[in-house]
Amino acid sequence: MTDNNLEENKNPVEEEENNISKCQREKDEYLDGWKRAKAELINYKKDEAKRFEQIAKFSNEILIRDLIVVLDSFDLALVSLGEEGEEKKQKGLYLIRQQLEDILKQQGLERVVVSVGKEFDPNLHDAVASVESDKPSGTITEEVERGYFLNGKLIRAARVKVAK
Repeated sequence: MTDNNLEENKNPVEEEENNISKCQREKDEYLDGWKRAKAELINYKKDEAKRFEQIAKFSNEILIRDLIVVLDSFDLALVSLGEEGEEKKQKGLYLIRQQLEDILKQQGLERVVVSVGKEFDPNLHDAVASVESDKPSGTITEEVERGYFLNGKLIRAARVKVAK
C-alpha cells in the first residue's frame, strides 16, 4: 500500500509539472504572437504614413494638369494681343476665364450666391464697408469679391458692402 501511495503521489506532481510546462509554452506562443502582431502594426502605421504623405503630395495633380491647359491658353492669348482686333481679344480672355471656371467646378468649387438687397449673413459674407443707402440697414448693397465653397465647405467668404 505504501508503494501505491507513492505512485499516486508521483502522478499528481508529474501531472502538475506537465501542466505548468504546457502553460509556459502557451504563454510563450501567445507572447511571441502578440510581439509579431505589434511589430506588424507598427510597420503598417509606417507604411500608411508614407502612403498618406504621397497622397497629400500629389492630391492636386489632376487640378494642376487641368490648370496648365489654362495657362497655355493665356500664353496664346498674350501672343495674339498684337495680332487680333479688340473684340476677339476680349472674347478670347472670356473664353479662358470660362475654361478655368469649368475646371474649378469639376474639382468641387461653387460660388457663394450674393444678392443685392438680401440680408447680410456673417456665415457667408465679410462686410468690408458700411455705406449710406436707401435700403434697410444690414442689407447687402454690393458684392466686392466673390466667395466660394469647396465641396460644400466655405473656403472664402464673399466680401460685401452693407447698408448702414
